[in-house]
Amino acid sequence: MSLLSSKQLQKQCRKAIYIEAMQILVVSRIILTIIMYHFIPLSVKVMECSQIVWLLYVFYALIFINFQVYGMLMARSTYEGMTMASTDKRPFVLTRAGFIGSQRYAATWTGDNLSNWEHMHMSLPMVLQLGLSGQPLSGPDIGGFAGNATPKLFGRWMGVGALFPFSRGHSETGSIDHEPWSFGEECEEVCRLALLRRYRLLPHIYTLFYLSHKKGAPVAAPLFFADSQDPGLRKIETSFLLGPLLICASTSPDKGAHECAHKLPKGVWSRFDFGDSHPDLPVMYLQGGAILPVGRPIKHVGEASLDDDLSLIVSLDENGKAEGVLFEDAGDGYGFTQGNYLLTYYVAQVHSSVVSVKVLKTEGSWNRPKRNLNISILLGGGAMGFNDFLRTQISSHGVDGEELHITMPSGSEVSSLVATSELELKKRLEMISPIPDIDEPSGQEGAELSKIPIDLKSGYWLLKVVPWIGGRIISMTHLPTDSQWLHSRIEINGYEEYSGTEYRSAGCTEEYKVVRRYLERSGEEESICLEGDIGGGLVLQRHISILKDNPKIVQINSSIQARSVGAGSGGFSRLVCLRVHPTFTLLHPTEVVVAFTAINGSKQEFSPESGEVTLEGDLRPNGEWMLVDKCVGVSLVNTFDPSQVSKCLVHWGTGDLNMELWSEERPVSKDTPLTICHQYELKQTC
Repeated sequence: MSLLSSKQLQKQCRKAIYIEAMQILVVSRIILTIIMYHFIPLSVKVMECSQIVWLLYVFYALIFINFQVYGMLMARSTYEGMTMASTDKRPFVLTRAGFIGSQRYAATWTGDNLSNWEHMHMSLPMVLQLGLSGQPLSGPDIGGFAGNATPKLFGRWMGVGALFPFSRGHSETGSIDHEPWSFGEECEEVCRLALLRRYRLLPHIYTLFYLSHKKGAPVAAPLFFADSQDPGLRKIETSFLLGPLLICASTSPDKGAHECAHKLPKGVWSRFDFGDSHPDLPVMYLQGGAILPVGRPIKHVGEASLDDDLSLIVSLDENGKAEGVLFEDAGDGYGFTQGNYLLTYYVAQVHSSVVSVKVLKTEGSWNRPKRNLNISILLGGGAMGFNDFLRTQISSHGVDGEELHITMPSGSEVSSLVATSELELKKRLEMISPIPDIDEPSGQEGAELSKIPIDLKSGYWLLKVVPWIGGRIISMTHLPTDSQWLHSRIEINGYEEYSGTEYRSAGCTEEYKVVRRYLERSGEEESICLEGDIGGGLVLQRHISILKDNPKIVQINSSIQARSVGAGSGGFSRLVCLRVHPTFTLLHPTEVVVAFTAINGSKQEFSPESGEVTLEGDLRPNGEWMLVDKCVGVSLVNTFDPSQVSKCLVHWGTGDLNMELWSEERPVSKDTPLTICHQYELKQTC
């Protein structure tokens, strides 16, 4: 079979995207025309104001839908193009732009997150909410995309991330290496155990995806799916269900999963593991009445075979019964659509202290592979409740497809087995070498840099500056109101400066050295001067000070200077632009605006609904603009010299805001640096 060339595939994808986008646009215009015809008579003057507002809402909604549908159509076109290129292979497409129906064509990741505990915690409810929204195949950038993970954070995140429907680590350029072996032996061991768990659970996870494909159920489901009548389960964000398998994770750096109190749904829930319990791995429970199919530990899916031994983990309910399902097919291609698969329903039941396990029924045209069957029955659950260390089991072996019989131990024997298992688990956890608890990550590419922020303090402001990552200001607290104005972590956001028009260009991640440092108690103003090498003989210098004569003001003077520009360039550098990029936190996101008087004299005001706004020429602020919080009646005022600023940019995020100042873009020499001097002051709003 001849395959499409790369150019042919690209051409077909572009054509499909264009056709689908045009169809959506035409339909949208038809709908808009109908609405306008219905609501607008011969004269717009007689239209009520409410109708005009409603029409604008519809118009912008259609534009929004067009943009969102475009993402889905791009995923669809890629999927269909890959299908045409190889008809016997299932495409894999990954996107974060989509619309209703995107799950038919692509997986989704949760976007560019940060390497911190908060974003690790957020990744769990995000995956669950995507599942509830119809996207079963999703997951975060494990370890965090932006910034540097610590060994404990990376290991803990890998422990839970290995059990997400879509499991993948990813990080941005410039961060430290985010491979398991980069964080030490202890973290590497946790990651190894986590990945082996996923491979052992692949038969179950694959079955869940088949059921999701047929019935639309999420692969990873919130805990209240096990008991919709218990409202307390709706608040739990650190546990989730993979079918009858309950995963309890810890997103607290101070506690392992085994130290956390686990709220369980009603019924029987038996704790188990694969002999791999670890403080930095999630705790697993199997619901009473469930049979869990698992495979052997492998290094990659290519090692697996349908003839491999199959294991069934059985957790009996209060009535001594259990059931489970296993889906198997070729693992690729579309033969399953013609019935080329095997769907097996297993059942287990107790009769006079003997548990029988058998195949209840099957679906599909495949014959059962000839393989051994291993049965493990979890002990210690039942109507008596739960024990925190229920890992005891009895095992039996046979042939898959044949009925197996296992004699249950007596009550006293079960008690003895449970006690022994608890002791073994306790000893194991005590002997484990924990992942080192490092508060902050190391510097770029493993460099050992200072980890203590420098404080600048007056009676009005407390600033925290980190020279070792971009010389950024990570905290700007107004002391009289106890309000924090910067949204940041050690490794990203806060007050940053770039040397180009590109987002996060040189200047925001380099190590800065402290050139001068003055303290208020020595009779000088509270200030610090930093300098960072941004390459090409250029440095970015930043002087941050709290003025002695007016301690209400934070003054920042920044410049890009040429120090050793090559002779062949005539003494001039590459094109650079000094870009001031503060990220402010919004305490009341729906009650804030950016307000100013433009150079042309017009009054301007932008709310979060305005989106991103670029201000140039006479539309720039006339030397002052402010972030106004109407809820508390205060404004953070930013003043600057308009002659130094060629462009201003407003970008609204989710709970944060960028108010950027851009210099002109040009080469610099020793005599012609780029400079922006500006101030921040908190004022009461009239």
